[in-house]
Amino acid sequence: MNSSSLGFLNVSIVGRSRDSFSTAVAKNVIVVALGLIINYINGTLIHTFRKHQIFYINPRYILFIHLVVNDMIQLTSTISLFVFSYVFYKINVSLCCFIILCSVFTTLNTPINLAVMAVECFIAICLPLRHAELCTIQRIYILIGWMWTLSAVVTMPDVFIILATEPIELFYSTIVCSKDNLFRHPVILEKRDVSYIIYLIFVWLTLLFTYFKIFLAAESAKSGNGDAKKARNTILLHGFQLLLCMLTYVSHTINKALYNWFPQHFTHALFMSYIIVQILPRFVSPIVYGLRDTTFRQHLKKYQLCSVTKSKHQTMA
Repeated sequence: MNSSSLGFLNVSIVGRSRDSFSTAVAKNVIVVALGLIINYINGTLIHTFRKHQIFYINPRYILFIHLVVNDMIQLTSTISLFVFSYVFYKINVSLCCFIILCSVFTTLNTPINLAVMAVECFIAICLPLRHAELCTIQRIYILIGWMWTLSAVVTMPDVFIILATEPIELFYSTIVCSKDNLFRHPVILEKRDVSYIIYLIFVWLTLLFTYFKIFLAAESAKSGNGDAKKARNTILLHGFQLLLCMLTYVSHTINKALYNWFPQHFTHALFMSYIIVQILPRFVSPIVYGLRDTTFRQHLKKYQLCSVTKSKHQTMA
């Protein structure tokens, strides 16, 4: 299991010499362009969130925007390593470690964020009278802090193991930057597999529990077309996004399969794997949660309309 799909970069670098200059440029342009488009959409969502008080006093939107910021950091980290693999081949170990940690932290945050959003939906539908008491703004920010703390607890021991087992000179040297190259100690690999399995089991159990509770609430109230149905569909979308995110955790297995299936076009297959595993899940969040939500969509349209009108006035002036 590879928590950030950075093993792809290691293989990509090896196969880079087999890419023609035009192919290498095309791949980097595609990746950077997709990253800029997704981050622009996410940036627009963040700007809309900041401009309207209705969002930052609502726990649901705070969790959503945290997921968006988390995706932006994760996407920027992985795209940076992709570009570095072509431009510099090797980079400084300290810089490599920092970028990988950013990617791993945000990758681990995503499933937990989805689980917390599902629990918030469950409380809103099944315990509506206690929602305001349980889902306060302060508690949501505390939960976000605990997400990052939990990611640090899982990840930082890997850094300490490297400090204890590798010479300090390693951090002043250069390396082909991938997680498998940097965090290669056997203890790290075993700990990583166990921690990821526990993570994913916990998140899936949370999603299943909240889904069936909301489903039963909808059936008992016979409100299949109301808020309960919408919340149930939202949790199904959480599950869909989690499935996409889980591709990251099995990317090493996927890459091995691609090598067996497409040995003659391995680097191109890996490139498509990178797009599907790393970029596609980041594209889902703003569409599924931002544009699907009626309130958010209305304010986003107003913001875009105001921006276009302002631009026309400036042009006429």
